[in-house]
Amino acid sequence: MGSEFPDRRWGTESSPLRRPMVALASTSFGSWVIRMLVPIDRRLLRTTGGRFTALGPIGAPTVLLTTIGRRSGEKRTSPLIYVRDDPDLFVVGSNFGQEHHPAWTWNLLAEPTCWVNTAGTDIEASATLVEGSDRDRIVGEFEKMVTAYEVYRGRTDRPMRVFRLTPAA
Repeated sequence: MGSEFPDRRWGTESSPLRRPMVALASTSFGSWVIRMLVPIDRRLLRTTGGRFTALGPIGAPTVLLTTIGRRSGEKRTSPLIYVRDDPDLFVVGSNFGQEHHPAWTWNLLAEPTCWVNTAGTDIEASATLVEGSDRDRIVGEFEKMVTAYEVYRGRTDRPMRVFRLTPAA
């Protein structure tokens, strides 16, 4: 069964920029820089219909995840890297290893209906919190894809939340 989520990446995993960019992302300074670039990346992804991202040169699969704010009730959009396991996508709340969970994870716990934009296509989805050995397996997949996730995991004592995004029926 093929996924309803399109798969399109800008850049490749073999890009010569991948190693230095991942190394930078693994440092505290690099994580800070990336956090500061998130609003710009969000705008770039929206403007290009999800086709281009600041993470493009490393070939990381990126989505715009839109959740409903648990307090405001307003739509909130976050650019995130994902792991694919057809027909679903997985996202992890690393928050660059900060001590608190990212806001989008709290939003999904309160309201699992969300929207995924990848390759310029918006798809309604449902989010399910993944726990136990499945969570550990998916975090391992993120760490294989971008080694900075291992550094992020080591910076915090909190378990990183992982969500399965399933296309709405």
